[in-house]
Amino acid sequence: MLKPELKQFHFYRETENGVFGLFDTAAQIVEAAKKTREKNYQGFDCLTPFPVHGLDDAMGLARSGIPWVTFFMGLFGCSIGFGFQYMVHAQDWQMNISGKDLNAWPAFIPITFEGTIFMAGVFSAVALFIFAGLSNVFRKPLHPDITSHKFALWIPSSAPGYNESDVLNFIKALGASEVQAVKSEKK
Repeated sequence: MLKPELKQFHFYRETENGVFGLFDTAAQIVEAAKKTREKNYQGFDCLTPFPVHGLDDAMGLARSGIPWVTFFMGLFGCSIGFGFQYMVHAQDWQMNISGKDLNAWPAFIPITFEGTIFMAGVFSAVALFIFAGLSNVFRKPLHPDITSHKFALWIPSSAPGYNESDVLNFIKALGASEVQAVKSEKK
């Protein structure tokens, strides 16, 4: 991740039709993701109750672009914090306090640091909400066990080569404990 690439800034696109299968362990979902990727299903997702190491590699996802947002917004916060203090003390409101230089940059460090952390943190959270599509608070969960102790593999109907019966059989062959097709209730 030496330079930003467009594929790092991928947006989650939610679908309402597809098939999901429930798995019992993290190792099973990683293996299922690898086989799903080998089968060339695109746009599939893995839903887990906690972060699973290696799952993003198994799914073939590029690294997130959020560290770039954090870095550049941290630079912006640093520049604003230092620049504001310099403009106030050295340009706009010049006061000789204890014989210090008007550009007493060591005194500017705490506010510069706080500005850096504040801007980087706030805009990282904003970027997370935007990229992950977390603004939909009325989303209906696929299955109540996914958020507590089960792992799910979701293959949307928009995936190239999607055939519901083939996908149902494929997920069953992966060793899912439960497989279910989901159809939208909207007309």
